[in-house]
This record gives sequence, C-alpha cells and structure tokens, in this order.
Amino acid sequence: MKIHTQQRGPLIWAISLVAVGFGLLTIKEGGMILFGGEAAHAAAGNYVPFVLWFNFMAGFAYVVAGIELWLQQRWAVWLAVAIAAATALVFMAFGVHVIIGGLYEKRTVIAMSLRTLVWVMIAAIAWHRLVRRPA
Repeated sequence: MKIHTQQRGPLIWAISLVAVGFGLLTIKEGGMILFGGEAAHAAAGNYVPFVLWFNFMAGFAYVVAGIELWLQQRWAVWLAVAIAAATALVFMAFGVHVIIGGLYEKRTVIAMSLRTLVWVMIAAIAWHRLVRRPA
C-alpha cells in the first residue's frame, strides 16, 4: 500500500536512484570477486569473506529497497533501516576481525564506512519523508 498519493519529492527520487545504483554496482563487484576465479581473488587482495558475502547479498536488498522507495512503499523504509543496521553490525564485526589480527584491505574500511553512511542517510531521509511526513 502506498503511503500517500502526493508526488514523489526530489529527495525520494535521489535516494531511490542511489540505492538501486549502489546495489547494482555492489552485485557486480562482489560477484566478480566471488565467482571470478583465482585471478579475481588475487586482485581483491586480503578481502574478508563474511564482509564480501554480506555486501554481495545486501546488494539485492539495496535494489529492492530503491525500487520500493521509488514506489513510496512503507515497508521499504523499514528495509532501509534494516540494511543500515545490518551494515553497521557487519562493520563492527569487521572491526573485531581487524582488532584480533585478521588480514584486510584498507579499501574495505573505506567501503564499509561509505556503505554505513549511505544507508543511514537513506534510512533517515526515507523515514522523514515517507513515515513522519505531516498529514
């Protein structure tokens, strides 16, 4: 069920496109490493498998969330919140992995920081624009 029948605002338009684009890139990049063979694994360096698998699978949720936010579906706001929370939890688990001496790439720190920030922002904007919108 749609939340309201008003025209989609520019922020919803923007976060929807960011979510879908981010999701498609995540699926492409993660899939290349996961299914690309030894050369892809070597090029990826010291990737952390649980982070890679989470991000690859989350990429599909990003696309769904983006499409459903575009359609202004209430449940998509909750999906965005869940993605933000799950990403933050995986980032924390990655931090533990690093603290206990696990191998990693610096780009993973940057990528997880960006993912967490982007999804917190998407969830906050979606909540503000689609759930808390004044009647």
